[in-house]
Amino acid sequence: MENKIVIITAPSGSGKTSIARYLLKRFPLLEFSISATTRAPRGTEVDGCEYYFLSREVFEQKIADGAFLEWEMVYEGKYYGTLKSEIDRMWQANKVPLLDIDVQGAMRVQKMFPGSCYSIFIEAPSETELRKRLEKRGTETPESIEVRLNKATHEKQFKEFFDAVIVNDVLEKAQKEAGEKIETFFH
Repeated sequence: MENKIVIITAPSGSGKTSIARYLLKRFPLLEFSISATTRAPRGTEVDGCEYYFLSREVFEQKIADGAFLEWEMVYEGKYYGTLKSEIDRMWQANKVPLLDIDVQGAMRVQKMFPGSCYSIFIEAPSETELRKRLEKRGTETPESIEVRLNKATHEKQFKEFFDAVIVNDVLEKAQKEAGEKIETFFH
């Protein structure tokens, strides 16, 4: 099987992680690509499960060593990235990596693997709904919500660069639509 990659990208709070979880259950061939980050764990997050939590110094050393497929300082002082070793490990196991990554990183990965990627951009139905979702998390300050909303407005400008755009107004509907898109990519 040729090496493939599935990318789910979206502004923060659009529901990409919920859609990614659905796709992982529906398609046993997919495996979640664990990203590295310098942010602190939230709630019950565990190192090596949701993220590889790295110090800024270690992350920057990995950048210098060329260990990342893509990386980004997504928010001030907070790095996120996809380790090449994570993708290689999955390909060796004949799995298809599912990347749940930021918009700029997703665009970079698509350029690296033309024809081998399928990318889905998820968006919330409105800025009001996105604000409600971010507030409901209970992990954001009013300032960080504004930063995320401004970033979301900027990221939406790039949605036409992805293979599919799904508006997540009803989660079950968005999950089903994403599943149908991936089914087509696999066949």
